[in-house]
Amino acid sequence: MDWLERAAKLRQWSGNGTRAPHKPLLLLYALGRFQADAEGELRYSAVESDLARLLAEYGPANRTTPAYPFHHLVSDGVWEVRTDRGTGSPGTGVLALRADGAAGRLVPELRTALRREPSLLGRMARVLLDLHFPPSLHGDLCEAVGLELELAETGPLVAARRQRQRGRQMREAVLIAYEYQCAFCGYDGRIGLVPVGLEAAHVRWWAFDGPDDVDNGLCLCALHHKLFDKGVLGIGDGHLIMVSQGFTGRSAVAREHVVALAGRPLLGPQPGAPRVAAAHRSWHTGQVFHGDPRPAATV
Repeated sequence: MDWLERAAKLRQWSGNGTRAPHKPLLLLYALGRFQADAEGELRYSAVESDLARLLAEYGPANRTTPAYPFHHLVSDGVWEVRTDRGTGSPGTGVLALRADGAAGRLVPELRTALRREPSLLGRMARVLLDLHFPPSLHGDLCEAVGLELELAETGPLVAARRQRQRGRQMREAVLIAYEYQCAFCGYDGRIGLVPVGLEAAHVRWWAFDGPDDVDNGLCLCALHHKLFDKGVLGIGDGHLIMVSQGFTGRSAVAREHVVALAGRPLLGPQPGAPRVAAAHRSWHTGQVFHGDPRPAATV
């Protein structure tokens, strides 16, 4: 049984780059719980709020009930559901899952494989992370699902799945295009001659066929890269910065470094370098940015 292949090929609705991370999030959560308690099971009524929080924080803006992956992950051969009446899921109805005492867990064959080969858990998690989320979110996501991993190489599996490799030259090309400053705040720190705290962010994520091209990149400081990948920040029409109405921050720092960005134009790229392509901006707005944008900040 090739469990890495199964993790890589979870059946998901897909089309035009639409994100559907519901099953990967549930499987990551189940792996984290298995690591903590290999004999335990996940009663839907007990984990519903955890799963809903994961979907809200790491899923696209259009919300989906956690009942959907809880039921449908069974079809991928890695997850089983039973109720107080016996084996089998009662469906995707939230009330039925609660009332029937539905509980899920990894299938027996996978649990046996994870006990026999503990490193398999880390490799399965790495496949799920690499295929569905950008690297800037991996650490936070592992913490959110309770996974403690020694990061393992996924080998050729992910490359074969995507039939391509990340372009090693993109980072430098993007940083040059934006003259080594954050496109949101203008941060341009260096230690000696080396830029520090600046990163090349994919607008349309690499995991969702985002190309390693300058018109799909932004030079961002570490803070704004994380907020961009979490859907707090986005890019609207006219290449103006969007700030989600869902973001709250009472401190002067939060207001200055996040809220005050609303409606500001991006800084860069320099003349002659391509701006972020409309198709990539549209993908990020539809698949990552959360909620409605705040009105332009008043000075």
